[in-house]
Amino acid sequence: MDAEAQESFREFVANRSSALLRTAVLLSGGDRHAGEDLLQNALIKAAGRWHRIDEPEAYVRQILYRQQISRWRLKWRGRELSVAEPPEPGTDMEAASSATELRLLMRGALARLTARQRAVLVLRYFEDLPEAEVARILGCSVGTVRSTTHRSLARLRALAPELRALGPSAAESKPARDYSNVEVRS
Repeated sequence: MDAEAQESFREFVANRSSALLRTAVLLSGGDRHAGEDLLQNALIKAAGRWHRIDEPEAYVRQILYRQQISRWRLKWRGRELSVAEPPEPGTDMEAASSATELRLLMRGALARLTARQRAVLVLRYFEDLPEAEVARILGCSVGTVRSTTHRSLARLRALAPELRALGPSAAESKPARDYSNVEVRS
């Protein structure tokens, strides 16, 4: 790699590594160390082809997704997950505490999903990718993405029912239809 390419790569890593790390941590089920390893391996692969890459961030994200797919296909389940982190210091300790509790709750629930379910949810809702793009990245059909998303969200709701309280309140949501006065014909 020439000096200009090295400088370009260093700038990219300095500017985008925190966003890429968040994605990698989510893909690895909330395990920061596994996310760091995932990102490090992706950056190493990208560095070797840096002079040929047109869209560096998209390229590195693609590597992240594909590496995570390869990891879950290994069917190795004997890993430990540590989730206990002290709350981040903030000006309003109550808000910081609830944000930390929410983050830990979500991380724990995501960690209990399968790697494929996690990947689909991260791509669809964190990365905000359309179903067709998620299907292309994961190498499956759009229907598989839809059904996996549906099952993943249902399982997430079952694993962490506390998250329902964070959704829109009953007053904000659509009113339920009243079918009490509907005539049933036989």
